[in-house]
Amino acid sequence: MHIINFNTSKPSRIHRLKYIFPILIALMSVNVSKAQVSENSELFKTLKTKDSLVFNVGFNQCDINQFDQLISNDFEFYHDQGGAYLTKVDFINSIKTNICAISYKPRRELVKGSLKVYPLYKNGILYGAIQMGRHRFYAIETGKPERLTGIALFTTLWIKTGENWQMKRILSYDHKEEPTDENAGISFFDNREAVNQWLADNKVPAVGIGIIEDGKLKDVKVFGELQKGDAAPFNTIFSIASLTKPITSMLTLKLVSMGKWDLDEPLDHYWIDPDIKDNPWHKKLTTRIILSHQTGFANWRYLNADKKLAFQFEPGTKYQYSGEGFEYLRRALEHKFHTTLDKLADSLIFKPLHMQDSHYVWSDAIDTGRYAHNFDPKGNMLPVPKNKNANAADLVKTTIADYGQFAAAAMNGKLFSQKVYNEMITRQVHTKGDKYMGLGWEIYDMGNGQYALGHGGNEDGVHTQVFLLPQSKKGIVIFTNVSDGYKLYTKIIEDCLGEDGKRIIDIELK
Repeated sequence: MHIINFNTSKPSRIHRLKYIFPILIALMSVNVSKAQVSENSELFKTLKTKDSLVFNVGFNQCDINQFDQLISNDFEFYHDQGGAYLTKVDFINSIKTNICAISYKPRRELVKGSLKVYPLYKNGILYGAIQMGRHRFYAIETGKPERLTGIALFTTLWIKTGENWQMKRILSYDHKEEPTDENAGISFFDNREAVNQWLADNKVPAVGIGIIEDGKLKDVKVFGELQKGDAAPFNTIFSIASLTKPITSMLTLKLVSMGKWDLDEPLDHYWIDPDIKDNPWHKKLTTRIILSHQTGFANWRYLNADKKLAFQFEPGTKYQYSGEGFEYLRRALEHKFHTTLDKLADSLIFKPLHMQDSHYVWSDAIDTGRYAHNFDPKGNMLPVPKNKNANAADLVKTTIADYGQFAAAAMNGKLFSQKVYNEMITRQVHTKGDKYMGLGWEIYDMGNGQYALGHGGNEDGVHTQVFLLPQSKKGIVIFTNVSDGYKLYTKIIEDCLGEDGKRIIDIELK
């Protein structure tokens, strides 16, 4: 972490490092071809996840609790340019002062393919591991493009106590202002200049990409402009259209898991829309029917000739995508719990997942200086949708970081019980080809027992998409601020999800 200004009151201890480093390097070089573990091993995956929690959550998002939990009480940090911190308290205070309280936000990114893990044994018992890799650091300033500030090597000593792993030592060294020979493992989306040109060529103002690996949000990338001449920052706020629906779905399933809501209870116990009160089919409407898009409603009632809500077929008999169904559910929830949907979401989803930049309703809390203005395909800027009331199907504003955390939690079953999670991923109705509708998510049959979850959003000035692979714990979140942003999807999905991404695209195009 080259951007911290280090000071130490024990220069003699630092002086001794010049004798210690050669010994450490020699020891780590002995028989490494046999000692290094595979990327598919449980040890590698465990420590990669721990590294992600420390840096992607603790460092990048200033979640100090991660440092407190994952570093040992006798922790020491050594830096080849800035000195050292020799106590846990001093190190955490330096993060608060030099990372979380400065005018720009630093971001750390692990260089793809650089991570290596070497286990440590004593008498045949695993007691620790050495983790090595290379990482980049970026500076994020409001209204300016994210800029690379340096690249460095790191070595971490992890110690295992029971089933817990904690960082005991970190060495940070070989700092460079610009990468020179670090092209291996770099994707197209690591080249900011090339990506921004790609956006200009495709007439897409901005794109945000969230990459999930090992069940955690690993990386956030934002490119382009909020509006002409105004660079999109790392924490850009996007309007996400129908990616609102998974949030509404997950908070409803959380209520089910808590025993406060029933998937199959008729919703007429709480709400009957005046337009359909005389049609007995309204008694068939349940949460399961709505979350799987089997209500029989058009997408929106204004699409009907008389602009009124009406059944186009008997609920539960076939699939038809409908935002009206979700709005029907919202009214039932609000009548049952005597509060608004946005307040339910704040208490059940946003606050527990620390989604501080997520809003169902436009308010003064939204930083307009970070909002990605919406555009039509001709480049005309559209009005900002400043809705005063929550919509269960649309209009949530959020960031890639927030939605990535939400998507990972949903994929991992962290929001509700295993029983409810199993209901969520059960195929409720066939939609087309190898696609089915679960509860709140589309289900993609990938073959060989593999599946993916997905959902998209599309309206004037917005195109968004999320795909999740629960079995491999991978995923991708894509936000764009233009109506035809979908034209970027193929390159992003294939680059980030590889063969799985290609299979998803094949299913979509059939």
